[in-house]
Amino acid sequence: MSIDNDEGRRGEFLHVSDEFLGTIVPIVVYWVYAGLYCMLSGMDNYRLHTKKDEDEKNLVSKKEVVKGVLLQQLVQGVVATVLFAVTGNDGDSDGNQQASYLVLAKQLFVAMFILDTWQYFMHRYMHQNKFLYKHIHSQHHRLVVPYAFGALYNHPLEGLILDTIGGALAFLFSGMSPRTSIFFFSFATIKTVDDHCGLWLPGNLFHIVFKNNSAYHDIHHQLYGSKYNFSQPFFVTWDRILGTYMPYALVERPEGGYEARPDKDCKDE
Repeated sequence: MSIDNDEGRRGEFLHVSDEFLGTIVPIVVYWVYAGLYCMLSGMDNYRLHTKKDEDEKNLVSKKEVVKGVLLQQLVQGVVATVLFAVTGNDGDSDGNQQASYLVLAKQLFVAMFILDTWQYFMHRYMHQNKFLYKHIHSQHHRLVVPYAFGALYNHPLEGLILDTIGGALAFLFSGMSPRTSIFFFSFATIKTVDDHCGLWLPGNLFHIVFKNNSAYHDIHHQLYGSKYNFSQPFFVTWDRILGTYMPYALVERPEGGYEARPDKDCKDE
């Protein structure tokens, strides 16, 4: 009997809640996936900018970028912990474990739509409001040449508004469980890192499936594209509907690598 009790207590000790995983896993995924891209950064034939441009054009050191991202992830973790505590629902653990794929697909679609919608309008407003751009959003645009682990380099207030609150709204309105959120936010994290990776790799499924990809977002980080391509992280729907979509062509640079060149008519506006 005591052996059974010991095993039970050990099982309880080893149990990790979905809420904890929903908070920690996306953060771990961020650094692992960004680390993979760091190892690929020497592939000059697939870069959207040269390494020299990355070193010279960016206005912030990589050390400061790491510190900024860690601060945002700390805030993100605190908000997620509070959110899970308030909702108090470890939904998939027991009775809801058999949730249909149709329900899960609906939840994921709703979450993607809400996150895209929130981030498009908040992101666009931060460009249109000169005060917000100067004092908040311009911090992210110090990375003229984006790279993977700088994806979440933002002013803390922007990180809270765009990413953390946007993610909380997607979680609440989609009705997803903490377990489903582990996969959704990990996927959203991977997508965000990929959009900032600065590489155009052959066979990358994100480039094939999504028009909102590393080249599309790279246009936005350039001076001529700052009034376009606000959509993130999944689709380009709002850009197309509201006239902020800037088409581009991906051309090979003579010295190797690629360049995302905007449509001439848009660039001249």
